[in-house]
Amino acid sequence: MAKKRIQFMCTAFRDGFQSVYGARVRTPDFLPAVEAARDAGISWLEAGGGARFQSLYFYCNEDAFDMMDAFRGAAGPDANLQTLARGVNVVGLDSQSSDIIDLHAKLFKKHGMTTIRNFDALNDVENLIHSGRCITDAGLKHQVCVTLMELPPGCTGAHDAAFYSDTLQKILDADIPFDAVCFKDASGTAVPSKVYETIAAARKMLPAGTFIHFHTHETAGVSVLANKAAIDAGADAIDLSMAPCSGGTCQPDILVMWHALRGTEYDLDVDVEKVRAAEEVFKDCMKDYFLPPEATAVEPLIPWSPMPGGALTANTQMLRDNNIMEKYPQIIAAMSDVVRKGGYGTSVTPVSQFYFQQAFNNVMFGPWKKIAEPYGKMVLGYFGKTPVSPDADVIKLAEEQLGLPVTTRPVLELNDADPSKGIAAATAVLQEADLPVTDENIFIASTCKEKGVRFLQGKAELGIRKIDKAAEAAAAAAAPAATTNGPAEYNVSVNGNDIFMAFEGNMVTVGGKVYRVAIKPESGGSTTTSSASNGSISSTDITSQMPGSVFKQLVQPGQRVREGESILILEAMKMEMEVASPIDGTVATVNVAVGDQVATGQVLATVTS
Repeated sequence: MAKKRIQFMCTAFRDGFQSVYGARVRTPDFLPAVEAARDAGISWLEAGGGARFQSLYFYCNEDAFDMMDAFRGAAGPDANLQTLARGVNVVGLDSQSSDIIDLHAKLFKKHGMTTIRNFDALNDVENLIHSGRCITDAGLKHQVCVTLMELPPGCTGAHDAAFYSDTLQKILDADIPFDAVCFKDASGTAVPSKVYETIAAARKMLPAGTFIHFHTHETAGVSVLANKAAIDAGADAIDLSMAPCSGGTCQPDILVMWHALRGTEYDLDVDVEKVRAAEEVFKDCMKDYFLPPEATAVEPLIPWSPMPGGALTANTQMLRDNNIMEKYPQIIAAMSDVVRKGGYGTSVTPVSQFYFQQAFNNVMFGPWKKIAEPYGKMVLGYFGKTPVSPDADVIKLAEEQLGLPVTTRPVLELNDADPSKGIAAATAVLQEADLPVTDENIFIASTCKEKGVRFLQGKAELGIRKIDKAAEAAAAAAAPAATTNGPAEYNVSVNGNDIFMAFEGNMVTVGGKVYRVAIKPESGGSTTTSSASNGSISSTDITSQMPGSVFKQLVQPGQRVREGESILILEAMKMEMEVASPIDGTVATVNVAVGDQVATGQVLATVTS
């Protein structure tokens, strides 16, 4: 009996990068792996979109359109290159106007892409209509999505097979053109039985021959089971990846899924020896990049706090940027309450970021003391209709803190009426900055805002984490000579619990897991103090309430300010936070510059009165 061929898209170079390295990978470093994948016979590759658009401008000092051009050159003219779009948000966290959504499709077609997978995190079909038509009109293949996840235990009201069938029916009723339907589980939490029920129902609803694709992650440990359930229910394709960007927060490895399907009626139709060779090339390409330990692990708590693999390491990288990685377990724990009260939008970017930002605020400032603006706008309706109504108390808090009313107006209607959005607004920004007005620059300015403009001005900075080999060598040279040839072994007491640790070179084994570390001697430093004047002038230090980077400086020394007037804007976790003067007075000093990292309690400026 002939086996059924199961197609797959290789996600290594988009979702893999996003799920392991927070999307911070430079193009020249990975192109040899694209060529190796091509030579292994892999012709369907995820090549960009999602966080791999903004991240190139934010962290890599690269142009995403140049990356797409280079990717097409490496993959060859016949490869199916697919990108990811977020409905009305296209490839940003903020939603866009109709003309920018149309420009997105035209530019991605111009720069060599074949297919766009298009989803709305709220499963609000209204947000897929215009974007889907633009993709098709541009000559691209459109893969329309229903987004999946498992609700935290004890929650009911959406995210069951009936809800997904209802969403699919709305897509069909809206007459959105599409070439395939994807069921996208970014957090990897949908239980396999529900995956089967959902896709089996879709197969009955859709016209005969409709191409069905399933997407999941290994984060919760059930991706292979979920993929098998999807295939059994009638899915034609699944998403797989390549080491070192497979397993853990990523999709399962091609080789793992090939092995899981051995002895069944299904076949991936792949040359596994060539795939093994391609993975060795890929590992060599990425050997200098810092591999976050959380990217390689299954996290048993994810079903309670559904953080997508593609957002998890992006957020832990930002926590590392701000030297607060120790807060991560608390933030993940706080996510459960945020999801429960937020209206059950699917935890996939941008909504997963909204959840994480609100959980972050709940940890840093106290539960529900500070509403993160994107989360607040979501519960108020500014990104579309949530699957269920958000918590009434949270809605009230958002109205009070953001000064916005609840809205039921369509997102495109709101955005098309917003003078700060659209091609005309972006053109004005470029002209003010004396930058060339091109379609690409307009799109960059619209989706990446100030950071995109800074890139175009040549002011972008690198934010990539690579292994610091010089520091490792220095640490090794500074370490005392070992008395034995084996590892140095210790029992370390932490909060009364003994933990075994073994150090050998730049590797440490903790609880059976091996990590690469860099040990540096603490550098000496000095602390300066200032004394108050005996005169009538008093000064007030303005300190940072939390870690972050300086995003904007709004005042200069010598400038008069009023109490409550903003003097700086900090950015942390993709949120902007205004720093205001607590008094009327004159700015005496501004102690930081745009781009500086600041710590909690650091003096940012001084105001005299």
